[in-house]
Amino acid sequence: MAQAQRKDELQDSGSEHSSQYLTFSLGGEEYGVDILGVQEVKVWTQVTVLPNTPPYVKGVLNLRGIVVPIIDLRICFHMDTVDYDATTVIVVLKLNVHGKERVIGLVVDSVSDVLDITHTQVRSTEEFDMTSQTDAITGVATLENKMVILLDAAKLLSAGELADLTRDAAALKEKVGDQVEE
Repeated sequence: MAQAQRKDELQDSGSEHSSQYLTFSLGGEEYGVDILGVQEVKVWTQVTVLPNTPPYVKGVLNLRGIVVPIIDLRICFHMDTVDYDATTVIVVLKLNVHGKERVIGLVVDSVSDVLDITHTQVRSTEEFDMTSQTDAITGVATLENKMVILLDAAKLLSAGELADLTRDAAALKEKVGDQVEE
């Protein structure tokens, strides 16, 4: 009870609520995803390629018994591709899409930091008159020395695309069992 009262007092006193974001680099820009959706960060490792998938799907990875689709954000965002190196990582996210839990991995150039970002530091995409192709961008955080593009990872792919990837990954696991790359 005292903790809830203290929280109310802080809100009433005008303190700003902040959220934590895992930030990462992609093509020289900084991006961020809500830290609450991050399951883990892994160094790049080879994946099992799935046939007949979109180019941005690099394949799947067996992560402690869960087959995880791996998506290259550079390809999703129509950026030039690069060779993966020692700083390339996979950010594994646990998403809630229409009430169903999905786990995906995002290939990014490198992980930067975990930042506390307040509501007042975020500019809505509506302010920039952006098109619907940027649905996954929830805003741009303006910090002292940089800007961070904030993403809603659940909107990177449509619910149908995520369901298809999850179904394909599960079917592959059934076929080959634990032979999927770990």
